[in-house]
Amino acid sequence: MKFAKPQTLEDIAKILNCDYVGHAEFPVLGMNEIHVVTPGDIVFVDHPKYYDKALNSAATTILINKQVDCPEGKALLISTDPFRDFNTLTNYFNPFIASKQSIAPTAIIGKNTIIQPNVFVGNNVKIGNNCLIHANVSIYDNTIIGNNVTIHSGTILGGDAFYYKNRPEGFDKLISGGRVVIQDNVDLGALCTIDKGVTGDTTIGEGTKIDNQVHVGHDTIIGKKCLIASQTGIAGCVILEDEVTLWGQVGVTSGITIGKKAVISAQSGVSKTLEGGKSYFGTPAEDFRKKYKELASIKLIPSILEQLKKDKKS
Repeated sequence: MKFAKPQTLEDIAKILNCDYVGHAEFPVLGMNEIHVVTPGDIVFVDHPKYYDKALNSAATTILINKQVDCPEGKALLISTDPFRDFNTLTNYFNPFIASKQSIAPTAIIGKNTIIQPNVFVGNNVKIGNNCLIHANVSIYDNTIIGNNVTIHSGTILGGDAFYYKNRPEGFDKLISGGRVVIQDNVDLGALCTIDKGVTGDTTIGEGTKIDNQVHVGHDTIIGKKCLIASQTGIAGCVILEDEVTLWGQVGVTSGITIGKKAVISAQSGVSKTLEGGKSYFGTPAEDFRKKYKELASIKLIPSILEQLKKDKKS
């Protein structure tokens, strides 16, 4: 998430009421999670396990809960609670603004686009040309939709990320300030839920077709011409490269990549990065030929045990 105008290190420290290490005029251009940071961004870190990763990332301002040596060319914001302060910045630079009507006056809707009754279109939404948005779709603030997109009833674009910190008093939510971006020629079935990024974009690539009741988690990037069948669940920060096929009820864990033209059979569970150009099945998903051989071998176990009993008697 980039700020509407550049800030300084001192500006940010005043918002958070925290100390800083670095020049007061050090430029701060935005804030992002570590997997999408670029120079000028703030990244937060609150666990020693990830200090080095944050300090050595592309981010140039690190919101951290410990005094450490500041890397050259970077700055630090010293916080007692970086998670809380990251939320403070999200609320400050991207506050929630309640809508007063079903289609916000700041929304931009392209030529020949049809919006059916009871559709909600939030603030700063952009919808391209020749789209068809069916009844009871909800399109949250800042969503971007390309041309020739069809969205069926009950689908929700832009729900919050499922991202919580476990504190003694309960789960503390990381506030989502990102977007959903739907590229050209995408079809979304009924009752799909596409969560927005925490600070970046959840992206559905050009020409991708998604069936009913599919969930896509925050910051996931789905490539071009993918096929995703009903009741599939994709966690956050996943990358599906171009022309991936996920058949019904596939589950995909967070932070992994599925390579170009991979095919995942129905009811498989993907728990690790998979190479493209292959077919997979099972939980955990593996090469489908190997998996079917394993299943065939398991079926032989009763007859093998029966033969062992006969051998003992003889």
